[in-house]
Formats: sequence, structure tokens, C-alpha cells
Amino acid sequence: MSLASPDVPPSVLCFASGDATGGGGLQSDVLTLASMGCHPLTVVAAVAVRDTRGVDELLALDADAVAAQARAVLEDIPVRAFKLGMVGSVENVAAIAEILSDYADLPLVLEPALSYMDGDEAVAEEVLAALAELIVPQTTVLVASRHEATRLAAASLETDDDEDLSLDDAVAHLLELGAGYVLLTGAGEPGAQVVNILMSAEGVVRTDAWQRLPGRYLGAGATLAAALVAALARGMEVPEAVREAQEFTWQALSGAYQPGMGFALPDRFFWARPEEASDA
Repeated sequence: MSLASPDVPPSVLCFASGDATGGGGLQSDVLTLASMGCHPLTVVAAVAVRDTRGVDELLALDADAVAAQARAVLEDIPVRAFKLGMVGSVENVAAIAEILSDYADLPLVLEPALSYMDGDEAVAEEVLAALAELIVPQTTVLVASRHEATRLAAASLETDDDEDLSLDDAVAHLLELGAGYVLLTGAGEPGAQVVNILMSAEGVVRTDAWQRLPGRYLGAGATLAAALVAALARGMEVPEAVREAQEFTWQALSGAYQPGMGFALPDRFFWARPEEASDA
């Protein structure tokens, strides 16, 4: 007997690293997607050895194991969208790109998540180059900081010094590669507001400014990207989905909590907390 009904939430398949803190990676995607009314499907591509203060090591899984996970679930469950975070190796990027090519009509949100590879610059550059060549051309929305966007474009152009590449040129190159949109996040930039800019080949699509919150957070970018793919899976157009995702992320960060000795974690279920707890 089938339990399927019109009330089944849209399923989103995420490729990313496991993050035992729950701050980023697949655990973050699960929390955000569930909070926004989607069913999360997860493919473990790597495992991050980390705490809330930082990453000690990133252990990539074998590409065949990554592909097997994805193929098994895709043969069983219809999906509405894909999200790709840090997958740990060039081989994994290639395997995932081949799978995604079979679902070219579905939206894909790419989040480079470079913080997981801090300290391993050689591998990071190889992964970035593979992402630019194989994943960016299939991407609906690339969600990246200014620094990540520039590094991704520089890796594609095989230039050693991304400081010589302007942000405008970097974004233009990523759009030329085939990305539908680039959402530049401003969390790492100075100023009283966080300014996020959505761009397409036609230019700036929308600019949103948000009050800068005082804390330091683990998983803000992952939350934004997952909220965006959730909105796309529910049928929203990209500009409206970007606004919805930003609103969700700001609310999650404004209710963040600090369970460990490092960064605070977004509260992806802020809306479910008692009102008096929110006030506190």
C-alpha cells in the first residue's frame, strides 16, 4: 500500500560533507530544509573532523560510494531540486556532475563552502577548478562570498593570484561559464549592514541590505543556500526565493545560540520556539 499523497513535501537532494556540530554541512541542510517544509535527502561526500571553533580535517569518501548513494535514492524518490556543498575531492565533483547532468531541468544551488578546506590550499584549488568546469555550467544559483566567487573564477582561469581579478570580472566569468545567477553574500565585508547582491547576465537583479548582527556564526552561508533551494523546490522564482531565503537566514541568525566554545549556530527552528524564549 502506498502512503503517497498530495501532502508529501518536495524532496531536495543535498551533496555535502557531514558536520558533527550541526552548524554546517549536511546536518545544517537537513535542519533548514525540514524547517522550510521540504524533505531532505542527503548524500555524504566527505566527513569534516571539526568542532564549533574550526575544521581539523576533511576526509573525502570514495567517488563510487558517493555515486551509489545518489543513484539509489534517485531511483526511488522524485526530487524537486539539488544542493551541492563541499564534497571534498575532484573525483567526487566529477561523479556528482555526471549525475546532475541527467536532471538538467531541475534547479541546482551551489555553495562552495571553502572554509572546510582551510589549510589545504592545493586540494582546494583543484576542487575549485573542477567545480568551475563541471558544476557551475549546471548551476541555477551560485551562493558565494566575494572571496569565494573570486577564487572560483581564478581557479577556472588558472591564474595564480586571485587578487588581480576584479570582483566584476569574476562574476562575469562565472555567468559566462553557465551559472544562471550569482548571489554574492556580504557577511564578510565591513559595514553596519550586510549587503547581498543577486546578479545575472543582464546585471544586478536585486540588492538586499540587512542589519548586521553582532555575533560570529557557523553555518550562515549553508543556511542561506539551503533555504534558497527549499524555496526553489516549492516553486518560487529565483528573485523571490532569494528574498525568502535571506529573511529565513536573518531570523535564524538573530536567534542563534552557542552550544560549545566556538561560533554560535543558527536556530533554524526559530519560529517554533516559545515567544518568551525568543524575547530572552
